[in-house]
Amino acid sequence: MSGTVLRSDTRVRDATRDIGIRYGVDYTDDAAVTALLSERRKTLEAEQRRPAAWLGLLVLMAGLFLPFGLSLSPALDAHLFALLGAAAGLTVVGAALLVHARTQWKRALRGGPLAGYREVLGIARAHGIPLAHIPPWLEGRTTSGGGKGAAPIPTYPPAAPAGTTTAPSPSPAATDSVPVPPKPWAVSYYEQTADAGGWHDEAGCLLILTGAGGATWAVTVGTGVGYAALVLVPVAVWVWMAGRRQGREKEELREEALRYVKALEAAQAAGAHVPELSPQLRALLDGHH
Repeated sequence: MSGTVLRSDTRVRDATRDIGIRYGVDYTDDAAVTALLSERRKTLEAEQRRPAAWLGLLVLMAGLFLPFGLSLSPALDAHLFALLGAAAGLTVVGAALLVHARTQWKRALRGGPLAGYREVLGIARAHGIPLAHIPPWLEGRTTSGGGKGAAPIPTYPPAAPAGTTTAPSPSPAATDSVPVPPKPWAVSYYEQTADAGGWHDEAGCLLILTGAGGATWAVTVGTGVGYAALVLVPVAVWVWMAGRRQGREKEELREEALRYVKALEAAQAAGAHVPELSPQLRALLDGHH
């Protein structure tokens, strides 16, 4: 969210300034916020790759699968209780390492300037400024954007309309003077079809295998009925061609949707209040970044 948007409402501007004082960050400085988010994202990714996390996962898997390995070697039956104890110990140690790694990651996510930035976003939303896009990593959600996340944007009671509290001297790129790009029909269609399709390759392979199996059965058994399955081969080709055509159409729609999202980002950076992105457009933007 750009500093211009945050300064467009004096209440949001003042709250942002107070939060910035607490965390030592000027959240209306776009360059500083961009650098902050980039640095913190790298830090969080490094936390997820900590040796403790990988070691914990390996130790936990060893503890869980060790009992199943006992059945493969009857000679170990004499040491059954000792091996079960070792498996339990490995499980506990692995779980403890994973919990420790998760705790360190949560601490890095929830503390420091990132917490202040989430406060700013929550206050902006409470004052009627929509959040067009929230990166999943900022809230500790999965890359697909699912789940509530370990650090969601705070929710505050909706504020009264700004009325006369709007800043009397807005920046040159005043919010009301910045047009919001209209959503093209192609983008709306992309949102409707983004999650559709994806079955053509599997269906084509299944038809090919069925046709080949029928022909093989006909040759082996000596009956001509199996040759009828060969008709599935051109059907499979047709399915594949339809899938390729749909794929090209979706790629064109995807490019149009990406241009629209970029236009929204530019408008928001200039001070416009843009609408929140749909789940399909958020996923598209996450994948592009």
